[in-house]
Amino acid sequence: YPCLYVPWQVDLRHRRVANAVEEVQKVIRELTLEVSTRDSRFQSISNSGVHSDSLKDQPALMAKWAALLRGKSAFIPAIQVLTPTQFLISVPVRGLVGYKERLTRQWRYYTPSGSRLLSPVREPEKLHQWLELENFLSPAQEWHDARVAIEGDIVPARVVNISILETIGSVVRVAVETAEAQIEVELVPTVELMHCWPKKARWPRLLRRWPPKERARCSKSFGFNLMATSSYHWRLSFSRAEQVLLGGIDDDGGCRRKCYRVIRQLKEDLWCQNSKPVITAYHLQTLLFWTCEKYPRSRDWKDLRGSVLRLARKLHKCATQRYLRHYFISSYNLLKYTNTNDLDVMAKKI
Repeated sequence: YPCLYVPWQVDLRHRRVANAVEEVQKVIRELTLEVSTRDSRFQSISNSGVHSDSLKDQPALMAKWAALLRGKSAFIPAIQVLTPTQFLISVPVRGLVGYKERLTRQWRYYTPSGSRLLSPVREPEKLHQWLELENFLSPAQEWHDARVAIEGDIVPARVVNISILETIGSVVRVAVETAEAQIEVELVPTVELMHCWPKKARWPRLLRRWPPKERARCSKSFGFNLMATSSYHWRLSFSRAEQVLLGGIDDDGGCRRKCYRVIRQLKEDLWCQNSKPVITAYHLQTLLFWTCEKYPRSRDWKDLRGSVLRLARKLHKCATQRYLRHYFISSYNLLKYTNTNDLDVMAKKI
């Protein structure tokens, strides 16, 4: 392996993925712009993150984001690269502002047509939550429409059901041809919530030396997202906070990012080669964050070979134990529904 994964080869893979992201961004930007002209609830992905229409009145937040990215590669908040051929893209929605978290109440369940279910269905996962019109100060009138809301609940399955694209359940997928390959893109309507942090996310944790307190506070200031990835519940996403952590991960001179890229290439080329692998870049990023907490000092990340071996051992342990804690909601196992046979095969290869 050491002779195969020299720095130039890892950098080449990184450049190819970056080029694919640029190509996909251009296509999806035009597509979501067309969607937004036909359905005013949606915005183009160029309005994602701090560029959202609802956040233009927060210049301090935009200035902070620009300062974080100064001198670094451009970050596209809407695009999450799961694998080189599998992207998840959050499509920002407009008209939902002034979010406030409400007290937990008894869950209500419906059929897709809106009929109330009499028998209880399992409650949402720890990464999910309910969303009501009452969560917002003054939701735009189109969100009161019965086509997207049931008894005041904003239902993901109905939000996803837009007329100009074919959908399967609560998922909208498109295929984008790039110069290198065909990319499968999943489009997910997303409510972007700045200056908020969910009560479920008990973070930063006490007595931890990584990340530094100031970077943790900075990460939290960019808030979180609610993504329409299931039929009734909105999944919590912390993509901006994660980008802040990843962007400054080697400010002390360590080699964490290089280790992450090497492990990612080993995973794609040798350990988990399926088009839809059980372990994605998001899993590896989470693994990296946990490892940084355990080894917070810069001297722990000076030796590239030793650091790569450390991450590989931790990935092997996660695969064999079938357990990887979510970084912000540590009571949730990211491998809870993963195919155990695939995990065993990957563990043997590692």
